[in-house]
Amino acid sequence: MNFKRSTTSMALALMALSLISVTSIQQESFAQTLGMSITATAAKGSDTIAVSGHTASSVTDITFRVVSPSGNNVVSVGQIAPSANGDFEKEFKIGPTWTENGFYEISVMQGVQKNSLYTMSVRVEVNNGMAEKTSVTESNLETGIFKPVNNAAENRGLEIEAEALEGSTEITITGTTDRVSQDVTLTVTAPNGNVVTAGQVSPTINGDFTSIIKTGGPLWKQDGDYTVTAKQNELPEYTDSVKVGIKDGAVIPEFGTIAVMILAVAIISIIAVSAKSRLSIMPRY
Repeated sequence: MNFKRSTTSMALALMALSLISVTSIQQESFAQTLGMSITATAAKGSDTIAVSGHTASSVTDITFRVVSPSGNNVVSVGQIAPSANGDFEKEFKIGPTWTENGFYEISVMQGVQKNSLYTMSVRVEVNNGMAEKTSVTESNLETGIFKPVNNAAENRGLEIEAEALEGSTEITITGTTDRVSQDVTLTVTAPNGNVVTAGQVSPTINGDFTSIIKTGGPLWKQDGDYTVTAKQNELPEYTDSVKVGIKDGAVIPEFGTIAVMILAVAIISIIAVSAKSRLSIMPRY
């Protein structure tokens, strides 16, 4: 009787040990590197776009597809096998089918297309059959216990703010972006819709950027709100704008209703104090 109990206890212990081992193996495999990263580069005026990347899965071919800015035409497709360590490279020649100007979407897919871990895309601007300067990276590679990437929550996009002193002829634009490898285009538009100045600034490795805009001159003669727009690409989250009031070519303050009321109360208080002071110093007879 005791022997049977000992045998049963030993069997249960071995079963529990097996379950623990299986769980440990599953967790260890789940902790492997997952996902993909891709980078698209092109020199300004080049007819070649290079796409390189890395994938955690080296056993399945990589499929490429390039779609025109309108989304109506597939201008190029291709397929390659990644190397043993997961690296891959592909070049695209801008050819006669690239007739539209704008941002072409290059999609990179591996395995089941619905699996977002192995489906990514980047946008490259092409004008008049030539590429604009491009260096953009997308990645969801992660090592360790994998957590699904929520791109919508993490991609904050681009944001800007404007700072200027009253009467100043300089506007300081500060901003942040999560696309650190792509220049930011700044455009200033007058109240009548005319573009008065434009330029580019490169974000730092942390995504911060700063630019100083000089006001005044013949293009700043119109009084009113001038719109400063920052843009990296056609996606709405990478476009932001602020308004700055200008009068006689210099920055003017913005007075809201509350500010005007406070100013009015302050003026009345000063008048009242001044009147009382005059009464107190009048001679008495």
